Amino acid sequence: MTDFTDRTVLITGGAGGIGAATAKMFFDAGARVALVDVDQDALDQQATSLGSDARILTIQADVSDPGDVARYVQTTLDELGHIDVFFNNAGIEGKVANLVDTTPEDFDRVIGINLRGAFLGLHQVLPHMTDRGRGSIINTSSVAGLDGAPGLSPYVASKHAVTGLTKAAALEVAGTGVRVNSIHPSPVNTRMMRSIEAGGGDAEAQRQAYEQGIPLGRYAEATDIASLVVFLASDEAAFITGAQYRIDGGMGASQ
Repeated sequence: MTDFTDRTVLITGGAGGIGAATAKMFFDAGARVALVDVDQDALDQQATSLGSDARILTIQADVSDPGDVARYVQTTLDELGHIDVFFNNAGIEGKVANLVDTTPEDFDRVIGINLRGAFLGLHQVLPHMTDRGRGSIINTSSVAGLDGAPGLSPYVASKHAVTGLTKAAALEVAGTGVRVNSIHPSPVNTRMMRSIEAGGGDAEAQRQAYEQGIPLGRYAEATDIASLVVFLASDEAAFITGAQYRIDGGMGASQ
């Protein structure tokens, strides 16, 4: 594993399944890690699981709020000095419902967190990284950011938009030493999938159906995703920017 000693990693959605697994992987590689989440109790639990080390900073914030985003970025800079890696990861699935049964309020909530939150994070972090002339940003999209998925139209729309946002940002900062990529996981064995399964009726039947749609025959684990994030953040990925990395157990192989 790449040594991230003396590097600072900022992770939104840091108390969720993927965020927590990625935080541990970076922490074990020597990084200072700032975890952002709306759930302070979950942040506290995550910090405790990592040993409440001085290399761990937790910040409660709403990623859809511009003031909160400016605050979590500035707090990271004040407490940890700089930001080398930004894992722009916070997101929600929203309600499982057909598009015609989705309310504008449901749509706005998902877009607010998944897309507005990603934009606001980039808006605040990119100037710092370009001023330093280095940095890696990894945006969490989804296979639903490349393909369709019934019953999750706001989520699909938001994740497609994150894909476009990634490409635009990568081109804008190309040559500055800052790289921007997106990851596109299949269903991952976390709380989000429990919610989506339950929203489809028979949760176990839904799980089996989702797993049957993955050529490798299983959900990804959060550590599978974390390994990709760490790679894209590393110097080994120095020539990778503006890319969309599927990590989907083969789901995209027939596309």
